[in-house]
Amino acid sequence: MVVVGPLVFAALAAAETIPTPDYCAAIAGKQWVSPLEARQCIYSFPVVPEIKDNIIEVVNKTIAMHTSVNYQISAPKPFDKDVHEDLHKDLARIKQQEYSSEFEFHLDVFYAFRRLNDGHCVVINRCYDSLYVSYLPTPLVLLTAADGQQNVHIAPEAFAIASAEFGDEIEFWQNALPGKLKGQLRLSGAQVLSINDQDPFAAVNANALVTGGYQSYATRQNSFFSSYYRGDSGWLYQMGNFAQQVHPLTDAVKLAIRRINSTSIDTITLPYRSRFGSASKNFTDSASYRINNCLATNRTNGVDVYAVSAQQESEEPLPIAYFQQQPLISRKEARRHAMNVLVDALPLSDIDLPEIMQPGPALNESYSVAQFYLLPDNSTGVLALGSFSTANFSAFQHSLLDGLVELKSLGATQLLVDVTNNGGGYICIAHWLHRIIIGSRSTTEPQAGLDTTTRAGPLAQLIVQRIIKDGMDPDTELLYNPSKWSNASHVPFTPETDWLKPLTNLTINGHEDAFSQRLGQECQPFDVDPPRKGLFKAKDVVIISNGRCASSCSLFSITMSKLEGARVPIFSTIDTEIKTTHLKNHTLAPPDFLANIVQGSLKNGKTTPADLNFPLTMETVNRPDAIWEAVSKEVFKSFVPPPLVVQIE
Repeated sequence: MVVVGPLVFAALAAAETIPTPDYCAAIAGKQWVSPLEARQCIYSFPVVPEIKDNIIEVVNKTIAMHTSVNYQISAPKPFDKDVHEDLHKDLARIKQQEYSSEFEFHLDVFYAFRRLNDGHCVVINRCYDSLYVSYLPTPLVLLTAADGQQNVHIAPEAFAIASAEFGDEIEFWQNALPGKLKGQLRLSGAQVLSINDQDPFAAVNANALVTGGYQSYATRQNSFFSSYYRGDSGWLYQMGNFAQQVHPLTDAVKLAIRRINSTSIDTITLPYRSRFGSASKNFTDSASYRINNCLATNRTNGVDVYAVSAQQESEEPLPIAYFQQQPLISRKEARRHAMNVLVDALPLSDIDLPEIMQPGPALNESYSVAQFYLLPDNSTGVLALGSFSTANFSAFQHSLLDGLVELKSLGATQLLVDVTNNGGGYICIAHWLHRIIIGSRSTTEPQAGLDTTTRAGPLAQLIVQRIIKDGMDPDTELLYNPSKWSNASHVPFTPETDWLKPLTNLTINGHEDAFSQRLGQECQPFDVDPPRKGLFKAKDVVIISNGRCASSCSLFSITMSKLEGARVPIFSTIDTEIKTTHLKNHTLAPPDFLANIVQGSLKNGKTTPADLNFPLTMETVNRPDAIWEAVSKEVFKSFVPPPLVVQIE
């Protein structure tokens, strides 16, 4: 485990000139500031050549572990029109380019990786990303009217959300409104006719070019709008990229709106306000800001898992865990179970979905992110699944089985699985859920998933050699241990097997690349015995999503759809493999980060087209149970809706 030592810190301190005036001291201790004030602080630090070179070297040596990098230089269909990112060229350019500030340098790296549109291959600097998050009190939604026209609206729940979340800061926005609208921030439901004097979709599409995370352009468009998801302790609300921004780069937005029950058009300018991030460390001035938020800590880089210090840290979440779209889990749990999870510069939202918009009481078998409901038709069960991870893998596995069994006992014959904003998680939970829903058949045994290969570059090959020849991983802690994998015939590899070979050498967009042999299942036999017979027929299963279903979530959704006909690796991890196999000083190995950086994982998410595009209305948007009931009526043709409940602000 490596931290920036006293000599390195002294060099950095000498290299940095604390600005006069001290813009960071001016905002220290304040929860809310203007974006300009936040920018003055974070733009005030010059580039430290040692740190810049270090970041470039580390990411250059680790992108070889990411499957998408060479493919995205010219992405295959259907993404060939809008995914063209050559990280090799960009990093070479960035290395030579001069920057007026360290933050300007970081933004160049940040957006280069965003353009890859792979939610696993990212570079996040905790010195800057989500240090201050900029908000508006008017999250937006895309609604469909009775005549079929789609328009952008301020979310019907906008004022309720803003009042509950932003407290006294609401007064600032109330006073910012012009003329007769001053103090009248209840703009919920208003149609948005233009954003900064352009059609609203100009802003939607501009955001899709930089938000990253998903290859699908439509899914990236969806990130502009607000949405809901099930968290580990409650129902939560995503503000969307319009109303919640990871950097304080925008001062205000000009909107032309038509309020509900009004024929006139109002033009308003709403300022963004920047709130100190929930994971940011307090500071008093520029020096303490740098020390507390920007320097590598004893958890920034990987560890030798057999060192004493590593054992002491084993139960703490990885730094990257705060940016993974899943509940926090410990280092040990992350190593014990294979994971595939989206990483985003915005941590998971902790904004509550208004209680009036939340579904009714869930079944007792519900646990954490997995909540079970029976709709009023008494034949449609719902599994609301906000993630494929929880803190306790075993409890999660039992809950999914028990909840589905209980739905069946209550009379459910059809199932809705709502995976809205599910960022992925445990791969074997995705296989498990598929298996218990469908039962024992050729598509679920020996695995309910996809055979795969893995990148097998020179560094990966060296790690495997150290494990199998030198016994560097006796307790099977490492991802590259042969015992974690099986061959294409689903036979587990012996501890002495060089499981990457025979290699498949490819040329991808002009770059030489190497992949392992075909690999098989790594989840079965499960720790819990699944029922022999499936709990639901595939034709009676519908998967609901806003497109933001990533990683293990997409593995579950794709296999359920394609195989059954249901309708519709992390820098710190790689660094741990390197340190545990004592390859840190090898020329192929990246050094430790000197800055407070986290870097994304190993596998590439997929998207699959929907069987039904379900339009949201003023009555259903961001109301899970209203969406479930409407989908059930549309798909199963059997739902009798209860009386409409109208929200009163």
